[in-house]
Amino acid sequence: MMDRLFTPDQARQYVWKARIAGENIGIVPTMGALHEGHLSLVRESQKHCDVTIATIFVNPTQFAPHEDLQSYPRTLEQDCELLASHGASAVFIPEASMIYPAGFSTYVDPPEVGATLEGVCRPGHFRGVATVVLKLFQILPATHAFFGRKDYQQLKVIQAMVRDLNAGINVVPCDTVREPDGLALSSRNRYLSPEQRQIGLQISKALRIAKNLVDSGEVEVDRVQDAMRSELLGGGDASKAVDKIDYAVIVEADSLAPLEKIDRPAVALIAAFVGQTRLIDNAIL
Repeated sequence: MMDRLFTPDQARQYVWKARIAGENIGIVPTMGALHEGHLSLVRESQKHCDVTIATIFVNPTQFAPHEDLQSYPRTLEQDCELLASHGASAVFIPEASMIYPAGFSTYVDPPEVGATLEGVCRPGHFRGVATVVLKLFQILPATHAFFGRKDYQQLKVIQAMVRDLNAGINVVPCDTVREPDGLALSSRNRYLSPEQRQIGLQISKALRIAKNLVDSGEVEVDRVQDAMRSELLGGGDASKAVDKIDYAVIVEADSLAPLEKIDRPAVALIAAFVGQTRLIDNAIL
């Protein structure tokens, strides 16, 4: 039987009871609309921890005014059924007023690794992410937290925040889960029409091209980035082109600093629009 926790005090007491008993507790923060990617985090938590708690909270502070906060998919009962069937011990489902009470005015400035890429394309996004994640770590003082590598820059922001603010929790990165055809799982994929979904495959194809070039010895960043952009624009077939590229870059794997040559650990990062839907993905090189 999976427990449902609704208030910060209820959630904190639940975690401390388990910690006093000497148990490891894993948390899996989500915004709901769960898919296999989220469930893989739950399974990974169960490998490391005695207790696994998912959180479902559509965080308003990480959405810009023009973004999809109101239309973001909300499937709470289905999400709870999935979590229960995959062995989650509990789910924390707070109201927004529990996280951001009247008069709330304290925010976490994101670390330097959040200044570029998503930090430029979505101003204020990482401030909202860092704030809500630190609050969840305070409300649920767990031993481990599980995050997917699909949101690569977000993962780096959270790792840096935990280090810089001595948050005392072990952040566990987990591999991106993909459809058989390569599309990275995302709650936003449900916005795509069948035709748009096919176009969305250009993103994972572009990343495979980048990885193949680097694996075969290419070290010039410009050449790899040009190849990625060419694939995103349809690879010669305009009908397959994405609608807008926010970025398609190769950067240093930890700092996300720009590179001229791939002479150290690097990552390829893409953000692109298919119709009105913004998709992100990455590949470690």
